Amino acid sequence: MSGPIYGISVVAALVLVASGSVPGVGNFAACNAEALDAVASRHGSPGGITPNTRDRERAADAQRGDTARTEDPQLTGIDGEGAKNPAYQAAYRTCMRRSGF
Repeated sequence: MSGPIYGISVVAALVLVASGSVPGVGNFAACNAEALDAVASRHGSPGGITPNTRDRERAADAQRGDTARTEDPQLTGIDGEGAKNPAYQAAYRTCMRRSGF
């Protein structure tokens, strides 16, 4: 396996390992559930979380089926459909960051 996707995956894995903690399936599930809830119940931005420019760009890429530019390690484990929504991405990243990742 080679190419940009492999390189990004290796970099993301190294960043997570270097930080001393690696998120697991439980972390992914909890943050996906929190992001889904934040988007479903949102009145404006979820919990005051505002998507940034990169969230919007990545969501547009995901909507086109282009996920090769997901270089943010805080999006590891994000739901594929949720990745298409910039507010979902922002809520997911916030959850991962709050969880120490």
